[in-house]
Amino acid sequence: MLPLVALVGRPNVGKSTLFNALTRSRDALVHDQPGVTRDRNYGVCRLDEERHFVVVDTGGIAGDEEGLAGATARQARAAAEEADLVLFVVDGREGPSALDDDILRWLRKAARPTVLVINKIDGIDEEAARSEFARYGFEDVLTIAASHRQGVDDLVDEALARLPEEGAGEILDTDPNRIRVAFVGRPNVGKSTLVNRLLGEERMIASDVPGTTRDSIAVDLERDGRLYRLIDTAGLRRRARVEEAVEKFSVFKTLQAIEQCQVAVLMLDATEGVTDQDATVLGAVLDAGRALVVVINKWDGLTTYQREQAEALLSRKLSFVEWAEVVRISALHGSGLRELFKAVHRAHASANREFGTSEVNKALEIAYETNPPPSIRGHVSKLRYVHPGGANPPTFIVHGTRLKVLPESYKRYLENFFRKRFKLVGTPVRFMFREGTNPYEGKKNVLTERQIAKKKRLIRHVKGR
Repeated sequence: MLPLVALVGRPNVGKSTLFNALTRSRDALVHDQPGVTRDRNYGVCRLDEERHFVVVDTGGIAGDEEGLAGATARQARAAAEEADLVLFVVDGREGPSALDDDILRWLRKAARPTVLVINKIDGIDEEAARSEFARYGFEDVLTIAASHRQGVDDLVDEALARLPEEGAGEILDTDPNRIRVAFVGRPNVGKSTLVNRLLGEERMIASDVPGTTRDSIAVDLERDGRLYRLIDTAGLRRRARVEEAVEKFSVFKTLQAIEQCQVAVLMLDATEGVTDQDATVLGAVLDAGRALVVVINKWDGLTTYQREQAEALLSRKLSFVEWAEVVRISALHGSGLRELFKAVHRAHASANREFGTSEVNKALEIAYETNPPPSIRGHVSKLRYVHPGGANPPTFIVHGTRLKVLPESYKRYLENFFRKRFKLVGTPVRFMFREGTNPYEGKKNVLTERQIAKKKRLIRHVKGR
């Protein structure tokens, strides 16, 4: 395993900016607002061609042990305790603070190898910034401006000189057989709680406060010999209610996670049913064409009557995605997780199934003979042949004539017929219709002199009769 470097400090000192500079990515949300980062975010620094190391971005330690601030601090301390090297990031413009002093005392008690990194030195006297932090007693002090990548290469060299060859850092696996599962839904439906339950540890911050998760965090998991990548996302709300800039970035990261996943697990709150916000999230999944599993959380807290009412509501409001499997679970107590993974496997297998041209043409022939297209203004569409057009979701390209007048109802009939014939569950099915072009369209038939003479003789003969 690669060595692990943890970025630790109080809020708004530039840890996430430094993380993006080290990993050459935009994986961490960056904003002037303090406390944007909450969960641990891992990435790989490959700035050195020969040696790489894992970087973990942490939330700011604000000195409060209660609520979200306390949970964020615990995540940061957990990252520091497992790291091979801690980069203690401070703000060179604001100078030392009481919070910096508290964090330094804790780092010394933890006895982790630590390097002091003074950030935001652009536009200020570098030596003056060093002298302000001289009382911390660090032998080697690094000065950087992460937003401009100033001093980042020297920081990498210093980190590599202090790191062992092997460490505690685990990088995300690039195995293509690993199933990418994104947990999506509106805020406060239990996504982080479910991911923590699956991992068996408090990897994500779970709280009753809506909008606790702000970034999309990916974690690898092996369960019963199968490999997964679990992606915990921020809750999506309707656009009209998204006001803060940080929340807009969170929405973008969530939509990005939906596009990159293979199976989207839509989580609903059993106590509230299907809301308008849930429809917004479901629309994003359908637009991306991803395999879908609907999870009803907090099912164990309902009475028999409430469950019957919830079932009736779900069957009515989710009728347009009746091909998606519905699983009832309790993320807090861990019930229904085996059924959840079975549904994920079936959805993933259906979405990535490969089809042969002969079998899909046979299905189209049977569907056409069983229920031919209706006549529209005296014209009937003709479906000549079909071939596979891709997977995730399964796509079929149909060729024929007069396909522009093919009714939407008939397209839905084809979709349902193919889904039933090939036993596809948990995945949308897409059809693309292409009409053949007339090769003689726009071309004028120019007669030869012999043909013109023959045409005149024929006209004279007809008139003579």
